[in-house]
Amino acid sequence: MADLHALRTRFSDALEGVRAGSGGPDPGPYADELLTRWQEPQRRYHTLTHLTAVLDHVDELAGYADDPDVVRLAAWFHDAVYRPDRAENEERSARLAERALAEAGAEEARTAEVARLVRLTVTHAPTTGDRDGQVLCDADLAILAAPPSAYAAYTAAVREEYGFVPQDAFRTGRAAVLDQLLALPALFHTPHGREHWERTARYNITAELEMLSPA
Repeated sequence: MADLHALRTRFSDALEGVRAGSGGPDPGPYADELLTRWQEPQRRYHTLTHLTAVLDHVDELAGYADDPDVVRLAAWFHDAVYRPDRAENEERSARLAERALAEAGAEEARTAEVARLVRLTVTHAPTTGDRDGQVLCDADLAILAAPPSAYAAYTAAVREEYGFVPQDAFRTGRAAVLDQLLALPALFHTPHGREHWERTARYNITAELEMLSPA
């Protein structure tokens, strides 16, 4: 069970870190709206557990980021709008971030950066100099390097989210996604991710692809 109080505190601390000045609206209602979104019934993987894991990984990688609080807020918003049957989730999440953070008193440039990072999760392909993008993308994809039992739970949850998709179509679509990931020169971009997660992630993806292949 997620610690909602701790999550509210984490959101408030990150928001305070990007505000243009002292004061501003109470962060509580903004945190509560996001927490409500992350608990919507259609979610099976993109839940508070995923949010907490991404935030924890951002903290783990914070030394590689130029603006850790911006990355933390991008983690909060990156799947804030999530409908598994729609393709525009990242764009809608970015627009939500732009509206909410501007209203909450965040600096304009840092609000724009949060939105940019959210949009980056469409491809998970940050450029070489995009340190904040590298941290967010690595944190979001760290589940790929999970131990076998956790990886199995992740894949099962993803399948549940796409329960409306027939099995053959899901196998084909999921395999295409995994093939695209394996084709990347690197899944992870921070030194920590490359050293500690890359090999395990590629092993997990390869094993899942074998399970998805017709007998």
